[in-house]
Amino acid sequence: MPDPTGPTAPTVPTGPNAPAPAPPPAVRDAAAERPLPPEALRGAFRPITEVGAAVLHRRCADVTGFGSPELSRLVDDMFFTMYAARGVGLAANQIGVDLRVFVYDCPDDDGVRHIGHVCNPVLDLLPDTAGSAAPAGPALVRAEGCLSVPGARHELARAARAVVRGSDKDGNPVVVEGTGFFARCLQHETDHLDGTLYTDRLTPDQRARCLADMAENAEAVRAARLTRARLLNR
Repeated sequence: MPDPTGPTAPTVPTGPNAPAPAPPPAVRDAAAERPLPPEALRGAFRPITEVGAAVLHRRCADVTGFGSPELSRLVDDMFFTMYAARGVGLAANQIGVDLRVFVYDCPDDDGVRHIGHVCNPVLDLLPDTAGSAAPAGPALVRAEGCLSVPGARHELARAARAVVRGSDKDGNPVVVEGTGFFARCLQHETDHLDGTLYTDRLTPDQRARCLADMAENAEAVRAARLTRARLLNR
């Protein structure tokens, strides 16, 4: 999922000449430029798979090799690739790896930074208000993009609160709860591991518009990622 401040992503109208809803200023400020965590400093860039690649359109395999050097390297490379692509979240199948793991470095609507990774995530959507008996539902409509659909965004409704349960790379239990923009990230990345892109949740006309934007902008986005990867490696 892209950084909401990404310079190469267009603002996609969502109605007659209407701009897509923007994230709150706290989200934009927190995501603008972040110091790299240790995982990213150890990692390397891997090419990002794009819409149409088979690995993006099927459920990924469960992680079983907890504690292995291979899984640790994967997580490190995913962090580095996410930063090179100016993302706030990245799923393993977005670098061509058929495993249920995603990484994130994403602010919530208050600008609080959340960093981590989850293997074998299970997503629950929560009521908008803590303690409420009301069922969860799509409550926030905002512009959303995807690193695997480079150069396109469209508004999409997502639940305002979400929790993901899974494990870390060593097999320890992990529970991650998010609100606002971070809740959107958790939903987006778990969708990826189920074989669902955000464009799959759009109408056919909206999806066609996103793919047209991708065709127009993707080359510049790919070039910017490679340039940033080289800069981060210095």
